[in-house]
Amino acid sequence: MRIGELSRRTGVPARLLRYYEEQDLLHPERAANGYRTYDESAVRDVQQIRGLLDSGLTTEMIRALLPYLGGADAIHPEPECVSAETAALLRAHIDRIQARIDCLARNRDRLSAYLAAVRPRTDATAGR
Repeated sequence: MRIGELSRRTGVPARLLRYYEEQDLLHPERAANGYRTYDESAVRDVQQIRGLLDSGLTTEMIRALLPYLGGADAIHPEPECVSAETAALLRAHIDRIQARIDCLARNRDRLSAYLAAVRPRTDATAGR
């Protein structure tokens, strides 16, 4: 399939698909006329890349991780497959996610406490 069809099937603009190629995340074949051609697995690959980007991974991290992913939900389990550098990138990302979770939990707790403190006054004055 050509880039336009891949774009339609994944909902990812062609410009981004070319960017993923520049970042060494996608590897299309080139037809004699220079057009990019993708096989059916490219749909799954783009969906996987989008999912990883949406989870906050950088293209650098995805490039390091992609060789270890076997499909949309499969990861090669062999520990020797993951280099120390890749493991460190993932650990740092996990730490950043956890810091965001902790911050969100603190904010949720503060907002809940505030709402509990003001709600009796809000309920009492709502009938006026």
